[in-house]
Amino acid sequence: MSTGLVDITVMRHAETEKAIMISDDGDRKNAKWVPKQHLEIDEGQAGHVIVTMPEWLALDKGFI
Repeated sequence: MSTGLVDITVMRHAETEKAIMISDDGDRKNAKWVPKQHLEIDEGQAGHVIVTMPEWLALDKGFI
């Protein structure tokens, strides 16, 4: 059974209290702001993070 969640390794470009700007290709011009309320964020290496988000949000933001 699917949980409806996806894990994606992304580059963190900026962050506020309520949102994080991330890209899946490391290019800031392709980065998107995503509300943190929908994410679980695990620290990675060299600016990368692993985010767990609902599949609908990943589709909406173009990550899958």
